[in-house]
Amino acid sequence: MIGELVKYPAAAGMSRAEMIEDARGVIAKWQAETDLFRKHFLWSDDKKWCYGFYLWKSRKAAENAHNAAWQKAVEERTGIAPEISYFDAFMILDNETGVVTTED
Repeated sequence: MIGELVKYPAAAGMSRAEMIEDARGVIAKWQAETDLFRKHFLWSDDKKWCYGFYLWKSRKAAENAHNAAWQKAVEERTGIAPEISYFDAFMILDNETGVVTTED
């Protein structure tokens, strides 16, 4: 599994309700990604940055979803290219279900 962290500027002056409504607009897109296990929508305490944390089946799937066209669209919308980092998600603990997932 691959963890991917995407960082981009938050729109200035948005309320939490507006941020949630904006995020709802992309739910269908991410639900259609068959190689995506989970996406977390995050907003920094200072309200300056948005982050998406994704768990993917592979890095290739992550790179395909966040391709050059997607990155360009984010840059056009926010004025700054998104920052993307990748991680080896070697173990995941889900306290709600009690499941521990590893890929050996």
